[in-house]
Amino acid sequence: MDLKTIITAARGDAPVDLLLTRARIVNVFSGRIIDGSIAVKDGHIAGFGDYDATETLDIGGRFVAPGFIDSHVHIESSMTCVTEFARTVVPCGTTAVVADPHEIANVLGAAGIDYMLRSAEGQPMDCLFALPSCVPATDMETAGARLRAGDLAPFFGHPRIVALAEMMNYPGVIFTDADVMAKLALARSHHRPMDGHAPGLSGRQLFAYAAAGIASDHECTRAEEALEKLELGIHIMVREGTCARNLDALFPVINEHTRRWMMWCTDDRHPHDLLAEGHVDAIIRKAVAKGLDPLTAIRMGTINPADYFGIRDAGAIAPGRKANLVVFSDLADIRAEQVFYRGRPVAQNGRLLPGVGRPAPVAVPPSMRLDPRHLDFSIPAAGRRIRVIRAIADQVVTRCEIMDVTEKDGMAVADVARDVIKMAVVDRYTGEARTGSGFVTGLGLKRGAVASSVAHDSHNIIVAGADDGDMRAAVAAVAEMGGGFAAVDDGRVLASLPLPVAGLMSDQPVETVRQQMDGMIAAAKSLGATLSDPFMTLGFLALPVIPDLKLTDRGLVDVHRFEIVPLFT
Repeated sequence: MDLKTIITAARGDAPVDLLLTRARIVNVFSGRIIDGSIAVKDGHIAGFGDYDATETLDIGGRFVAPGFIDSHVHIESSMTCVTEFARTVVPCGTTAVVADPHEIANVLGAAGIDYMLRSAEGQPMDCLFALPSCVPATDMETAGARLRAGDLAPFFGHPRIVALAEMMNYPGVIFTDADVMAKLALARSHHRPMDGHAPGLSGRQLFAYAAAGIASDHECTRAEEALEKLELGIHIMVREGTCARNLDALFPVINEHTRRWMMWCTDDRHPHDLLAEGHVDAIIRKAVAKGLDPLTAIRMGTINPADYFGIRDAGAIAPGRKANLVVFSDLADIRAEQVFYRGRPVAQNGRLLPGVGRPAPVAVPPSMRLDPRHLDFSIPAAGRRIRVIRAIADQVVTRCEIMDVTEKDGMAVADVARDVIKMAVVDRYTGEARTGSGFVTGLGLKRGAVASSVAHDSHNIIVAGADDGDMRAAVAAVAEMGGGFAAVDDGRVLASLPLPVAGLMSDQPVETVRQQMDGMIAAAKSLGATLSDPFMTLGFLALPVIPDLKLTDRGLVDVHRFEIVPLFT
């Protein structure tokens, strides 16, 4: 933006580029809807009312709101590259995201962050980033990289970096780990907010976490938890993703006193939800349907995240801000009919407009170093009772259950009659195929096996199955693709989805990925899986920073104790 040009146009001494007339303007500052015209110059709002314009567009009495902002998202979880992600969410009215690339950073380190930054160039939306704070998430797993404060420092000068991303290592904050303290100090020195990630943290430990300057949290699953954090000055990101949906539980907390400190985020959304439901717009519609004032719902998806992240040129329709706009007809059912990015129409009626740039994908190095011949999923029966991970539908949290072991020929085996399925996490980085083994209940598998290289956060290969041979075949199929999903029955691959970009993302259109994912889910359900998206749930069973019990390539992790615990009790 040339400041002199905007000022000259704003005072009416030069024509604007575009005048949007007969608009019902959603003002997120006053909470009013104002009838009028919007003047745009050089992609920014110049003013309101009658202006001489190169082009005039009649909005026809429809509403115009600021473009929506997702306050916390992992683009990698869409399983598509940045270009395809943008092509999917822009027609939904999303004109900015704050993405945390810690998925690809765990695989490729600084090269992964650089890949995402380069991929963001030329997109029809603002792809902003928060720097991953926990790579790896813990020392209880093998990751593809380790990023210390010195590795992050060069990125803070990049204009797309707006925050330090979710600090999952809350014990490191509470007990003042040196590297964690260095990362927080780095963010402070660059005046960037520090995002939190502290499910269930309360009392004095939460006080210590907040005292460190942690300013947000997207992991609240209970209203009481959200309120406790809000009262300490922590902004709440209300999450509605694919695996974790927290709006219903947190809805009672949203009121006239708290709404200014709350915002929407998707965190992780799979292609089928993006295409079938939408993005931030879907959360806004759900909140309004539950009785939330539409302007409050819009504010939580625009000005609130903009203010939190210090994004001064977006989030509102006001002079000097980018003309990132969403046009819709019904406040009770907000659906983007037109989307403008920097004053240029980029989407209409759910589709990206012809001629809107689609940058080519950026190349990434291979990241799969696994020889399937070394795989061994046998578990000698070393006791009568075992710790079992309880998977919970639509949640990333799990429970720990103590159950009787099923033994055969001296080995602990799966017991499908009790829904106790063997699972394993295999190191994909070192070539050693280190394997952590355990059991899970709640997936519902009756036979076969399913495997994935999307296993948060280190993204080793995770597999669950009723048969060791099928588990080996599923892992081998994933490794051969360079990453992805596979479902196997009796040694035969029923379905697969290649994710050649770091084992996390496809280079295909999102519609193709959705079709492949539908095939994966159908195959998993044919094996007995009962969850709506078993692969999303599977991927979080390896995340050792979300309670209660998780599995990494180094073994079972008791998240509350933050230590590896034996399988047998």
